[in-house]
Parts: sequence; structure tokens; C-alpha cells
Amino acid sequence: MSRVKSLLPIMLVLLVGLVAVAQEQPAKQKRKASAKATQRQPKQYPPEIAEAQVEVYKTVGDVELNVWIFEPKTSDKTSKRPAAVFFFGGGWRSGSPTQFVPHCQHLVQRGVVGIVVDYRVSSRHNVKMTACIADAKSAIRWVRENADRLGVDPDRIVAGGGSAGGHLAAATALLPEFDESTDNMKISCRPNAMLLFNPALVLAPVDGQQFFDEERAERFKDASGVDPVKVSPYHNVSANAPPAIIFHGKSDTTVPYATAELFARKMVDNGNRCELVGYEGQRHGFFNANKAGDEYYQKTVAEMDRFLTSLGYLDATRTERSLPTSSRSK
Repeated sequence: MSRVKSLLPIMLVLLVGLVAVAQEQPAKQKRKASAKATQRQPKQYPPEIAEAQVEVYKTVGDVELNVWIFEPKTSDKTSKRPAAVFFFGGGWRSGSPTQFVPHCQHLVQRGVVGIVVDYRVSSRHNVKMTACIADAKSAIRWVRENADRLGVDPDRIVAGGGSAGGHLAAATALLPEFDESTDNMKISCRPNAMLLFNPALVLAPVDGQQFFDEERAERFKDASGVDPVKVSPYHNVSANAPPAIIFHGKSDTTVPYATAELFARKMVDNGNRCELVGYEGQRHGFFNANKAGDEYYQKTVAEMDRFLTSLGYLDATRTERSLPTSSRSK
């Protein structure tokens, strides 16, 4: 009995310790869950973009959609400057207009009005791909309709974008459907050129091609809510399409390089200008700024400059001065 009594203080200490540990565990789990929740918090939306003028280009119900406009400091609005309108990537589900801010900041140094566009996506607005297309078309129409006020040449409007945003840029040029019912249809949504960064261009099966399995076909059908052929730029290529350049990683598994090859070939076969610039070993999103030391951002921007210069949109005498040395050798 005396031995049991002697063990009681020790047992009491152990019991108190176990209770303390049991109480601490939920607290730790709560702190961990709180930390994870903080990490999952979305970035500010809509974003604040420094140095850009923000305007609403479209209102759908209670949703206001913005454009952010970067003004060249070396020219005035009476000179009718070219404009580059960019659509972000994100699988028509997410993404941010900030993606192409570096491209706009580069182009304003070249005398181009840079514009990044917000559009509805499924995660924020519960919409299908067709709504994304409608917004992209509305954005191009808005720029063209406001060309005089913005100091933009309505005949030198470039549509650009990456991945799903590249799809939207091509959609404004090639797809005959999915215009917003409230748009002024007298104003064309068709850009004068396209800058396509690893774009999604083939959204439906192509005879003889193995890259498009049933799972991919169902995914695009579900995302669009319509026959994928109707939203597939490749399937809607025709003569007199705007000139295009495609920047694509040859190791891209999200959007296979073969799809870019197919699109470029069909564009050329229809008498259109289309350049495909492939990058060995590069995967999806390789072109973004602040990735891999900016190497491929600089290289693709150099190609973008060359292409726009060839169209007469940029001053050829300023090209060498405006680009980093590393970006001139591909």
C-alpha cells in the first residue's frame, strides 16, 4: 500500500502532462489549419496595377470587368498608336490580368498602348468558356470603339494571350459565334494581328491525330458547354485571318506542341501568315516574366518585337536599343 502511495505523485504528474498534450494538439491543428487557409487565400481581386489607368469596359449584371491601360510616355494621343490587348491564362477557370503587365511595360517603351483585360472565369463567376469568349470580343470592340479617345489606331489592334488567354485572342479573330448580345455588332472584334503564347488552339479531335483522347475531348466539351468544334480556333481557320506568331515550348504537355504545328500549318495553307517559334525543352508557361531568370521571357519578347516590327507597328530603328542583349540571340 505504501508503494502505491509513493507512486501517486508520479502518476498525477503524468496524467496532468497527458491532459496538457491532449489540449495542445487541437490548438496546434487549428494553427496549422489557419496557416494553410492563409496560404490558400486568393490574391487581391480585382488587382491593383501600378502605372496603369483602369476603366470598366463591360458590365454583366453586378459584375464590372476592367481593362488596365498603359500609356507610352514618348508619344501623345494624337499620333494614333498601335495597341496590344492581352488576355491572361488559367484554363478559363482562374488567372490574373497581371500576367502580361511586363509585356505591356515593355511595349509602352516602344510606343504601343498596352492593355491587360479582366474577363469572367468559372471559379469567380461560375461561367462556361463561351462567356470568356464573349468578354474577349467585347474587350476588342471596346478598344476599337474608344480608339479616338485612347489615341489608338483602330487598324493596328493586336490581341495577345497565354494558354487559355491565347485561345481567347485567337477566338476574337476566328470564331464566328459567342458575341455578347449587348455589343455593338457594327464594330469589329477582329484584331489586326495575334501574339499567341503556348495557346490552346485545338479544342476538338482532328482526324489522324493521336494527342486528342476522349478525356481531353470531354474536358473541353464540359468547359465550353457546346460542341468543342465551335470554340476551337483550328477548326475555324479560314482565309484572310490576321497574321499571327506562336511561342510554344516543345516539351509542353499541357498544350501539346503538335497542336501549334497543326494550327500554323492550316493558317499557312489558307493563305495566312503564321509563324511558329518553338523552344526546345520548354514546358507550359515557360515565357512568363520572373521565370527561369527571365531567359525565355526575354527571348519571346525579342521575337514579339521582331514580328510587330515586320508588320510596321514598331519603329525598326529602336528595336536594338529597347531589348536586353541576351534577348537578341535566340
